Amino acid sequence: MNASSGSPGGANPEYVTARVRARRGVLFDDDEYSKLVRMSPAEIARYMEESEYEQEINELGSRHSGVDLIEYSLNRNLARHFDALLDFAEGQLYDLIARYLRKFDAWNVKTVLRGVYTDADSEAIETDMIRAGEFDDALINRLLEAGTVEDAVSLLDGTIFGDAVDDAFEDFQETDTLVPLENAVDRAFYEQLLSDLPGGEAIDLYREFLEAEIDFRNVRNALRLARSGADIDPGAYFIDGGRLFSASEMTTLVENTDELVTRIRESKYGTKLSEPLDELEAADSLIDFERALEAVLLRYSKQLGNIHPLSISPVIAYILMKEREVTNIRAIARGREAGLSETAIEQELVIL
Repeated sequence: MNASSGSPGGANPEYVTARVRARRGVLFDDDEYSKLVRMSPAEIARYMEESEYEQEINELGSRHSGVDLIEYSLNRNLARHFDALLDFAEGQLYDLIARYLRKFDAWNVKTVLRGVYTDADSEAIETDMIRAGEFDDALINRLLEAGTVEDAVSLLDGTIFGDAVDDAFEDFQETDTLVPLENAVDRAFYEQLLSDLPGGEAIDLYREFLEAEIDFRNVRNALRLARSGADIDPGAYFIDGGRLFSASEMTTLVENTDELVTRIRESKYGTKLSEPLDELEAADSLIDFERALEAVLLRYSKQLGNIHPLSISPVIAYILMKEREVTNIRAIARGREAGLSETAIEQELVIL
């Protein structure tokens, strides 16, 4: 993350939110996802070339093709847009955006850990890396060269994740599962996100959103643990900072998704989220449930952005919507390459 350029416009939230609004206007809509689902990877790349992905497709087209071209273009485009957010912003807004974008450092750490753990080659790992956080290219390249999980953990010394993964390494060795390390990364990210937040009504609402994100992350992690069949207590990997559940409640509620939805419905989120919660309740599978959870969080972030249009909230809403676009296009391209049916691919998408 580079320091802001210091333009006079960058210092005021009106300027930043106007730029964000313009970027939201060019995001793919649900109709476009329906078109993409019927295309081959080559056709998807051509469609992207006619969109705001033109720069990345053209820059990368001589070196990559098919799904690789799509994935590298998506990740580079995401990084370009999020770097631009930091160039627009100054002061407190810059700090809040920079802190939130560290989620991509967390993503990259977990991507490397999974890759090393499964003996994937560094090129395959790099395809999934998103260079939109605070880590510089030198650190990312060193992480890509890590030969063992222990090597990757030691490279994180001095970062916000260093102490947390160091503490979790023994659990990783005992369980031979990445869950302790991945959750340590998440916990470190959310801890720095919630620490020393400034005051004010808009920031209080932003804090509520972050608490909701933690609540839903805990739900998702616990559901994944339950589905994995691993003999691990979800409560042991609970991320502090949410409002809905305690660690012990999380362990129980995961086994009953109806009770889980009821708990969310009866919480402070309930009135704002009644419609997406209906969809959550109707979800047929855990994958559907996860997608519905993501949609709930997206809608919540958009609501907060509407309440406080000159704050961090609309910026966070845009970041989440841009992430959804990238995730959806990637899922479509991979699904088409794997020969999945249109219905199977559509189930993978987060649709609002």
